[in-house]
Amino acid sequence: MSAPLFEIEALEVRAADGPKILDGVDLTINAGEIHAIMGPNGSGKSTLATSLMGSPEYEVMGGALRLKGDDITDWDADVRAKAGMFLAFQSPQEISGVSVRNFLRQAASARRGEDVSAIDIYVGMQEWMARLDMDASFMDRYLNEGFSGGEKKRNEILQMAILQPEFAVLDETDSGLDVDALKVVAKGVRDVQEAQPNMGVLLITHYQRLLTELKPDNVHILYDGRIVESGGPELALRLEEEGYERFET
Repeated sequence: MSAPLFEIEALEVRAADGPKILDGVDLTINAGEIHAIMGPNGSGKSTLATSLMGSPEYEVMGGALRLKGDDITDWDADVRAKAGMFLAFQSPQEISGVSVRNFLRQAASARRGEDVSAIDIYVGMQEWMARLDMDASFMDRYLNEGFSGGEKKRNEILQMAILQPEFAVLDETDSGLDVDALKVVAKGVRDVQEAQPNMGVLLITHYQRLLTELKPDNVHILYDGRIVESGGPELALRLEEEGYERFET
């Protein structure tokens, strides 16, 4: 029997030299599944996202992370990325002097372990930028520099499409998007997963509206550093109506 795509086992994380933020998180994501994490501000959602990618801002105090059965708990972020992990940032960084096209060519070459030609990157970007309703001129602009919030989020999905990860973490990709932009981004995520049906996705969001578009297999509530409840898409609807008061002690 093959191992799950991604496993989080009893994960405990704190900010560097700071207090514990995640306190025993357990989660299993199988190939092709979409899981959603919801929770109030301060519950540890973004800490979870960046910890999964090996951010040096956080220290793993206990537990384990496994990708396709391999223990990656101590792997550096670049090693995780080459192995097939991807993080779409809540607030993507601007990088002056590096074009989107050059960034993606270098990243794709590192991911595939071989040099990716300029023409291959150009053709792939043209296709996916059309799907994401992005002007083709963006490929030669500096990474995220002068991009609107929606353009930055679409660019994150473009990166995911080109890099073809095994497991993608989307950290509040819906934040700051209007209804039309949200639908474009959600369609982009669906298109990427259709092209790579075994890719697992972990969505981190405040809002049910993204889940209406993407229809996750499972929804999990992260509260005070722990997953306190799991269920199907109906759990997100229930949260929309009731909020988080019932988890307060």
